[in-house]
Order: sequence, then structure tokens, then C-alpha cells
Amino acid sequence: MLDNANARRSAARFIDPVARLMLRLKVTPDGITWFGCGATIFISVVFLAQGNFLIGAILFGAFGLIDLLDGTMARMLGTAGPWGAFLDSTLDRISDAAVICALIYIYVNADSSNSQLAVIAGILSLVMSLMTSYARAKAESLDAKCTVGIAERAERNLLIWIALLISALVTDVMPYALAALAVLSTITVIQRILFVRKQLVIKA
Repeated sequence: MLDNANARRSAARFIDPVARLMLRLKVTPDGITWFGCGATIFISVVFLAQGNFLIGAILFGAFGLIDLLDGTMARMLGTAGPWGAFLDSTLDRISDAAVICALIYIYVNADSSNSQLAVIAGILSLVMSLMTSYARAKAESLDAKCTVGIAERAERNLLIWIALLISALVTDVMPYALAALAVLSTITVIQRILFVRKQLVIKA
């Protein structure tokens, strides 16, 4: 699992000035969250689903920073709380689904020898990425911790971003990346199930 805390601290020197600018322009954290989701859907439909992986990768990486921007703005305003966390998490699921569905779409209509692998792995990746998030949400609703796993959202997005770049600049590795994503996401779900089971069985 990536050290997201250290990554966020490193990114803060770039994110904080932008967050202050957005606040001066009267942009709200919720507005940024909605914009980030809309931008990801746009990128997925207009670029990824059309096979334009290079432009898609550039924009996907750039707009990925919005995940840090809205939270930073909320903390600066002192309004960070349950609503923002709920909205951010909900729209993240929509964004994740849009990206993976776009990749499934491009390979459903492809003639490559690995298209079937990409479609099957993509569908499994989609299900398991959603289950990864659901497992944590359900665990926390039961007062259990669930922050374990080798493929949380940051890792999944990084894998997709790297695969997009390699596929655009070198050779198409996306089917294999989706297969890896499916495996890693499945392992993460299993890790979370076992981790939460230990806590809840002890409580019972």
C-alpha cells in the first residue's frame, strides 16, 4: 500500500496555493468535488473510450489532483466533516466506474487477441474495486477498522495511469494491467474481510 500520508504532504506544497486561490474565487469544496467527478466522466467518454490513451492519461493524472484539492479547501475553511467525506467517497465510486467502463468499452469493440482478457478482467476489476470501498464503509458502520489492503484507490489509479502511458507510447499493456488490477482488488477485498472478521468475532 502506498504511503498516502507522505504523498499528501509532498503534494501539499503544490495543492495549498491552488486551494487558497479557489477559495478567493469563492469556489466551494463541494463544487470542486463535483467538477472532478464530471471531468473524469468527460475524460473517460471522450478520450479513453475512443482509445486516445495519451491525452486521457495526461488529463487523468492532472485531474486526479482534485482528490487532494477539495479536502484541502475544506480543511482551510474549517468545514471538513461527514458530508464532505460522504460526497467525496460517493463521487469517487462514480469516477472509478466511468474509467473502467470506458476501458471495457474500447476492448469490447476491439479485434486484438487480448480483448477478451481485457473485458473479463475489466468487469472483475470494476466489481472488486466497488467491493473494496463497500467493505470499508460497512466495516466502519459497525465500528470496525478497515484500512488494510494492497490496492486501495490510490494504487488502482496509479496502475491505470501507468498502463495508459505505456499503452499510448510503447505497446498495449492495458489488458494485462486490468488483469493485475482484478487480482489485486480481489486480494484487497479478501484482506479486508479477514481483517474485519477478527475484530467483529472478538467483539461478539
